[in-house]
Amino acid sequence: MSLHDDTVLVLKGYEDQEELCQVYLDHLATHPDGMWKSCRDGHITASALVIDPEHGRVLLTLHRKVRMWLQMGGHCEPSDGALAVAALREATEESGITGLALLPGGPVRLDRHHTPCAWHLDVQYAALAPAGAVEAISDESLDLRWFAYDEVAAVADDSVVRLLERTRARL
Repeated sequence: MSLHDDTVLVLKGYEDQEELCQVYLDHLATHPDGMWKSCRDGHITASALVIDPEHGRVLLTLHRKVRMWLQMGGHCEPSDGALAVAALREATEESGITGLALLPGGPVRLDRHHTPCAWHLDVQYAALAPAGAVEAISDESLDLRWFAYDEVAAVADDSVVRLLERTRARL
């Protein structure tokens, strides 16, 4: 199964944000290249909020290009066999943490936002950090830092706050 087809199945199984989900599905139906950065009309991206429920904290990256505290994530790659694989790969690469596990139940939420390259139709997951996780800054980050749940709203935008709220509700 192609990444495009997997993403369509994931979105058809997503039972929230119906209107926005339909925007994503319509985009993929009209853009065969809608998974890739080369699609200038916008493209699907995959992200994951790295969370440590035991210590009540999340790991955010100070993104090099947009200079904002965000969850880990980015563009899908041809080697990603599934959308969840893309989200986990991005979270692992950008956090430096091995042994992350996606929270069961599929995507936590969707977020559509404009970036310097195009519209991102982000499919957001949550990834559980293993005990004793040690992070390492990637080339895409200016900084990487753990924040207590109640600190997130002071440093991140509403999208990250909503992602954290939905993730906590699912735990």
